[in-house]
Amino acid sequence: MIEIKTVGVVGAGTMGNGIAQVFAQAGFDVCLVDTAEPVLARAKDAIARSLGKFVKKGTLTGVDRDAALGRIATATSLDRLSNTHFVVEAILEDADAKRTLFTSLDAIVTPDVILASNTSSISITTLGSSTRRADRVLGMHFMNPVPLMPLVELIHGQATSASTMQVAHALCSSLGKTAVEAGDYPGFIANRILMPMINEAIYAVMEGVGKPEAIDTVMRLGMNHPMGPLQLADFIGLDVCLAIMNVLHEGFGDSKYRPCPLLRRMVAAGDLGRKTGQGFYSY
Repeated sequence: MIEIKTVGVVGAGTMGNGIAQVFAQAGFDVCLVDTAEPVLARAKDAIARSLGKFVKKGTLTGVDRDAALGRIATATSLDRLSNTHFVVEAILEDADAKRTLFTSLDAIVTPDVILASNTSSISITTLGSSTRRADRVLGMHFMNPVPLMPLVELIHGQATSASTMQVAHALCSSLGKTAVEAGDYPGFIANRILMPMINEAIYAVMEGVGKPEAIDTVMRLGMNHPMGPLQLADFIGLDVCLAIMNVLHEGFGDSKYRPCPLLRRMVAAGDLGRKTGQGFYSY
């Protein structure tokens, strides 16, 4: 295994810029890649704001903030990743798009580079099979918001080697994260448990069992959850919730994972939660 000094992150959305930030804060040089310069500019601004909050809290110095920002380069071409030592994919939750990307990355980076996916539900075995290095492909599922959440779910595909998992564990430690291993089943651990709960909360809204505020209050005050499931769904993005429920439903073929019709309607209407200003709540 090569010594990892430079990390590539593909996808400059909320998860991608958070992943880029934590690697940069931990001292890695980062190349953040997306298809459009405006997306990359917004990502750099988001990272700067996030680091600024740590400075205000006194948990990060201004010098360290500037150093972290200085370690992040951006690019619109995957070719810029040819000299990276580790790559994390954080694009949209679409199996075909991810497979295409992994095939491209496989042809660009050197054979000893590990390719990780931040997928929250898609088969790592499937992604690995789109490359010539299935033993060096794994899932590295960060939690949102990445700079604050300590958990990383590590998923081993059918061919993922023990040494690849060891490298991922070591990287998580260097990021100050706690790694938990999961098998390659739809939704892994986190979303196999979380998303059906969110889906059931949406059914409760649709069937008139309770209003969103009532359902979330029950889960916060009665179950000691820090955030209600509907507020959390808005935070995650209802389109993402629907995509994961579809993966669970198709992967297991079990009706208990059927996405709620109200969830489908809200996504079709473009009411995706915080990112669009309207979901179960208005923002």
